[in-house]
Amino acid sequence: MLTWNDIIRFTNNGNPDPDRRVDKTEEEWKELLTPEQFRIARKKGTEPSFSGALCNSHDPGIYRCICCKTPLFDSTIKFESGTGWPSFTQPIEENAIKYTKDTSYGMIRVEAECNVCDAHLGHIFPDGPAPSGLRYCINSESIELQKQ
Repeated sequence: MLTWNDIIRFTNNGNPDPDRRVDKTEEEWKELLTPEQFRIARKKGTEPSFSGALCNSHDPGIYRCICCKTPLFDSTIKFESGTGWPSFTQPIEENAIKYTKDTSYGMIRVEAECNVCDAHLGHIFPDGPAPSGLRYCINSESIELQKQ
């Protein structure tokens, strides 16, 4: 189980290697994604809180990267954070997420990206539920639910 100390270590010292890499040009991503998905996943945007289609989803399944379809989160670790974005406590695999220091908007945060294709997913915070205490705050536009 990952903890905040693991996240900070990855952010400062490098992330685990992904199982594979997916690299495409900006034009190739634009052809595959809707304009809103492209803005959020490829240009580090965010959706307004409580607006995402997956915010209130409770269907069983696997949440995958919208860009490369990499499995990121299992629905069993999704929880209601009250923030207005889908929230998870752990990635499906330790090397599924890439952690990057984000100093935009005058804040210091940890950005969560797909480790396979570098899609912007959201941010991670140390205020989630026990036992990990992690809250992956993820944009609905950056993921898709493969229902079981």
